[in-house]
Amino acid sequence: MLNETDRPVQAGTRAAEARRIWLAGLLTAGLALVLSPRARAQPSVSVESAELEVRDDPEPGLYLNAQFAFEPSPALEDAVRRGIPVYFSIDFELVRARWYWFNRQLASATLVYRLSYSPLTRQFRLSRGALAQPFDTLDEALATVRTVRGWKVAGRAAAQSHDHLLPRVRLRLDTTMLPKPFQVDSLTNHEWALASDWQPVTIDAGSQR
Repeated sequence: MLNETDRPVQAGTRAAEARRIWLAGLLTAGLALVLSPRARAQPSVSVESAELEVRDDPEPGLYLNAQFAFEPSPALEDAVRRGIPVYFSIDFELVRARWYWFNRQLASATLVYRLSYSPLTRQFRLSRGALAQPFDTLDEALATVRTVRGWKVAGRAAAQSHDHLLPRVRLRLDTTMLPKPFQVDSLTNHEWALASDWQPVTIDAGSQR
């Protein structure tokens, strides 16, 4: 049987335990809110095909053909229509696997597209380096980003021997090029997480001479 002096001690212990449980639950909920969109999200860009050709025309080198699939999120489309330019990067890497040491990187290349919208002309503009092309619709502009044809990614010397070559490619929205308020939003808003995983590229057997 409890005496009067035992009851305050027991009540204080239960209160402390309840506070610990409450704080642990609050911390877990907060981490889930911040991290779960990134942790559970599937890649928002898929690589439907990617092939590397060894060609001599128009000049000797390795040429990439690839097809990506993705749809713009509401946040991205809204930003573009408000006049905020966005940048898409297509990254390529070629390494040679070495069992006795780290893999050796033979080549790397990045293709950057700048997508913008002009309310004055009501046209979308897609720029690649010094080249630019207008489009009437957003989907027409993105169709160009989704399709890569004949992109020279390396000189032919990079693939003198095809043994143990590991080419790979990915497409991503470069959020570091967004205005600062959008960069901050992209840290927690999964609608800005537009990117594929690195995907292997096949080498066209018919072009390996």
